[in-house]
Amino acid sequence: MHKKSVLVGLLLTIFVVVLAGCGQTTANKGSNKLQVVTTFYPIYEFTKAVAGSDADVTMLMPAGTEPHDYEPSAKDIGKISQANVFIYSSNNMETWVGSLKSSIDEGQTKILNASHSIKMIDENDELKSEEAELADKEETTSFESTDNYDPHIWLDPENAKEMVTNISKELIQQDPKHKQDYVKRTNAYLKKLTTLNTEYETTLKNAKNKTFVTQHAAFAYLAKQYGLTQVAIAGISSDGEPSPNRLAELQTYIKKYHVDTIFTEANDSSKIANMLAKETNIKVKGLNPIEGLSKAQIESGETYLSVMQDNLKSLKTVVK
Repeated sequence: MHKKSVLVGLLLTIFVVVLAGCGQTTANKGSNKLQVVTTFYPIYEFTKAVAGSDADVTMLMPAGTEPHDYEPSAKDIGKISQANVFIYSSNNMETWVGSLKSSIDEGQTKILNASHSIKMIDENDELKSEEAELADKEETTSFESTDNYDPHIWLDPENAKEMVTNISKELIQQDPKHKQDYVKRTNAYLKKLTTLNTEYETTLKNAKNKTFVTQHAAFAYLAKQYGLTQVAIAGISSDGEPSPNRLAELQTYIKKYHVDTIFTEANDSSKIANMLAKETNIKVKGLNPIEGLSKAQIESGETYLSVMQDNLKSLKTVVK
């Protein structure tokens, strides 16, 4: 059993005992609004955009938290148990949710997988595609196969639209008296996502260089949507370590095709990327997978939409 599943199960047991002792059954008793708990930033923003002031929406993971490494505390599990709706991104991102479901009363707390209608990208398929890109009919590669699915679905604006629609349907089902307002806000946010998608399409459609190099394989959905190829130093897990063979392959590729930039992320260690950049004499720039925004970013007004626009500006300097 996965170690996170064991931990979550233990925390659930502790929480149930504490809850029984305190006699608590609901959160925010003074509020008549729908109580919604979301996991990390993109899900929070999508839900808040739909909910407006008609529901109380909170984010489980503190600002700046790395979602891949997150494990819920007993207090976190308590928040989920007392909410009307709990919304998460996918079973491949929040891997601990499976252990949570069996102990949550879904008569009280509806659990929504916001990506349930979206086809996930198999990392094996991405590695095969990337292998062909690196090999270029001459070179060979040595990727290890995995059974992982890429969880970074929100980085494709079309997927984001589907997630927002799924969230909207659930909030309407749970709170039908505010249906008209939910629909109005949903349509307004979907329009913004459509505009974002158009900006990406317009900017990238005529690019001659379709390949970009990243620290972390988080951009497969974005790349697929816009006909690009992601070449990553590490795999889907942000803390993955590339093998010496992998680094040698990347060095060869970078030199042969005159790659001038490696994209890194704010929440990840860029030590290996910096080393590779130094050895190949190329630049390092930021590309944000929006797994979380820092407290400073949120306070300064940055959003999923603004960061995606910043990402497009960064990509434009390489994919051209």
